[in-house]
Amino acid sequence: MDIISRAILLISILLYLVLLAFAQTCSNYSFPNNEAFNSCIDLSSLQAQLHWNYIASTKNVHIAYKAQQTSTGWIAWAINPTGKGMVGAQALVAFQNSDGNMTAYTTPITSYSPSMQPGNLSFKVSNISATYANNEMTIFALVGPLENGTSVDHVWQAGNSVSDGIPQSHALSGSNIQSMGTIQFL
Repeated sequence: MDIISRAILLISILLYLVLLAFAQTCSNYSFPNNEAFNSCIDLSSLQAQLHWNYIASTKNVHIAYKAQQTSTGWIAWAINPTGKGMVGAQALVAFQNSDGNMTAYTTPITSYSPSMQPGNLSFKVSNISATYANNEMTIFALVGPLENGTSVDHVWQAGNSVSDGIPQSHALSGSNIQSMGTIQFL
């Protein structure tokens, strides 16, 4: 019996190591459109990643924010230039329309019950677009110039529904309230 238990334990460990080797991290992710990013981070919650190229001469950041999501949900990534957390964040939002096309736009988060309507941010965002494939949504954009330097507070989010073209409230517990941090682009 002891031999069988050890064999099962050994097989379990080997299976875990094989699965770990095939786990997708930001450093081994290849974008389908062959876009390349010099830096990336696996974010601490919501099965998300941030990829970027910092352009020092212009203080711009070319980003790709990628997260697991269903076709009926939405994702958002934001920089908060005034503090930590959601309120004050300047967000990029994406979701899939009922016709299958992706929508991506900017919206400022001014309260704990934001409208999520398209709006201007306190910094420039250009070339914003989004993709959806294999249960992953990705937002692409050129952000900046970043006046506050290369270290920023950021938040990221995901919700389960969109109604009349507007993302609806996300969960107020678990990973959704843990999705914030500081990132150094340089």
